[in-house]
Amino acid sequence: MKSTPPPPRDRPPRRRAQAAAASLTLALQTGSGVTALPATRAQLRRWVLAVLENDADLTLRFVNRAEACALNAGYRKRSYAPDVLTFVYEHTEPRTRVHLSGKASPRLQADIVLCVPVLREQARRAGWPLAWRLAHLVIHGVLHAQGHDHEQDDDARRMQSLETLALQRFRIPDPYAESP
Repeated sequence: MKSTPPPPRDRPPRRRAQAAAASLTLALQTGSGVTALPATRAQLRRWVLAVLENDADLTLRFVNRAEACALNAGYRKRSYAPDVLTFVYEHTEPRTRVHLSGKASPRLQADIVLCVPVLREQARRAGWPLAWRLAHLVIHGVLHAQGHDHEQDDDARRMQSLETLALQRFRIPDPYAESP
């Protein structure tokens, strides 16, 4: 007797191993000139948890061009407003948690700064909803906070793959795919 395949799911299956194990404290801030968050707290939290590997205290700060430009000039010596900046805090005595693997790992503490006008412009140019671009850059920032980078080609491919897989969970297309 043949069994009938299960019906398709409305939502992608949840990632249980890492997402369930990670504890997240999420603070949201708006800088001057930003009057409202561009997404709900629940959306932002889901996007962070999609790639969070360990416990974390994260702040997502939504800023205007002037603040993004000032931060970029002050910390990176670059004179433009970037879409996202990630600041990781290192402490001499990190709070730790023992994971199921038995290994202790420090609790990640980071601020991720997102420039709302730049994100809006990028979304408009790509023909994407703002939420899609925001999801991508939140995920990108969290990966940076966890030590991922895109300085070398292999690292860039790995980071892009992680971003694309996470975005697929939310039915957001691959931001790195060539346009038809």
